[in-house]
Amino acid sequence: MATLEIRDLHVSVDTENGPKEILRGVDLTIAGGQTHAIMGPNGSGKSTLAYSIAGHPKYTVTGGSVTLDGEDVLAMAVDERARAGLFLAMQYPVEVPGVSVSNFLRTAKTAIDGEAPKLRTWVKDVNKALADLDMDADFGQRNVNEGFSGGEKKRHEIVQLELLNPKIAILDETDSGLDIDALKVVSTGVNRFAEAGDKGVLLITHYTRILRYIKPDFVHVFVDGRVAEEGGPELADELEANGYERFLKTGAKA
Repeated sequence: MATLEIRDLHVSVDTENGPKEILRGVDLTIAGGQTHAIMGPNGSGKSTLAYSIAGHPKYTVTGGSVTLDGEDVLAMAVDERARAGLFLAMQYPVEVPGVSVSNFLRTAKTAIDGEAPKLRTWVKDVNKALADLDMDADFGQRNVNEGFSGGEKKRHEIVQLELLNPKIAILDETDSGLDIDALKVVSTGVNRFAEAGDKGVLLITHYTRILRYIKPDFVHVFVDGRVAEEGGPELADELEANGYERFLKTGAKA
């Protein structure tokens, strides 16, 4: 089973006033067969963690380590991280004019597998993945995310997840902007991926509503760039009832 290990991770971003530390020593282990939810107030570092693991150039790792199955993720280029089995569903998926969904996905699949999938089989796979996310087959011929609604963009992210089949899926606020029907469809797609049993999921969210459909094994509260507390699903219930006030008062754990 895949294992993503994050140890004492420190990350900074450049500002007009010099480097600003965002992550202040994050420790987290995500193993295959586990679903982890990270919750926390705005500005706590949740998305910074996701993008740092994926290799976004805006973020500078100043300390700590990230390994996937013992391999140094931080030493890999962005495309190498994807080939190694990491997947990031972005909070704000970007448009790619002039590139169809089907060609985009086939190019990504080829890069990850080292060989192109057979075209006839691939078309069937894409159409099935689209149908599973309640998207018409016509979406396969449209330009990536161009003219898509917010919900369609998020569904397309899960189509990518199902077709690329990574080891570890990092989902950054996949629930933002979704109505209740789209939330159920997206959650079902994530659950299908997780039910394979050897895949790990790191779900970043502000709200507990998605956790009604995706049941986490572990919940982590992020405050000020560190993990303030860890627990099971009951911790999410406490956050729903009481918010983050007590964590903001006490700060992150040492």
